[in-house]
Amino acid sequence: MKNKKELRLKSKTLRNALSENEIEEMSLAVANKILTLPIWEKTYFHIFLPITEQKEVNTEFILHLLSGKDKEIIVSKADFETRNMTHFLLTDNTRIKKNEYNIPEPVDGIEVPSHKIDVVFVPLLAFDKKGHRVGYGKGFYDKFLSECKPDVIKIGLSFFQPEELITDVFEGDIKLDYCVTPDSIHSF
Repeated sequence: MKNKKELRLKSKTLRNALSENEIEEMSLAVANKILTLPIWEKTYFHIFLPITEQKEVNTEFILHLLSGKDKEIIVSKADFETRNMTHFLLTDNTRIKKNEYNIPEPVDGIEVPSHKIDVVFVPLLAFDKKGHRVGYGKGFYDKFLSECKPDVIKIGLSFFQPEELITDVFEGDIKLDYCVTPDSIHSF
């Protein structure tokens, strides 16, 4: 049992030990596991573009899956003053640019309201066996997920297995429905 601060430190240390090759192999394994989830009848899929400097799961493989299945792909732009995210349809014309935090974001495009989104792939640093997650601590995803329709499917992506319990979960934290690792799918 650990609190969020301890888990952030632990996860960042574990991630920093990964080689680029390991990240690619594990990211591909995560994408292959996603193929078995009961989500493919859905249309609007929100995905994060990874911060490579933070050694996040490379979502490029998932992007290829979604594109190959003709899904509507949505990416976001974050406003760090308001903690709001604006969502855009990812098209061939979408220009992506890294912001000051090295987060790849769309410059502009066709805006998509949160309530249209069916599935959200959620970035995280750690998660527990109850479906709670630890992010970077800014609250962007909890706020965004609270704006989505109640039956939106929330899927965390992680290189590592769940912690037993995150001790300092609070009311505003939104639980995952699934978390996919290279070896397994956890359902909550």
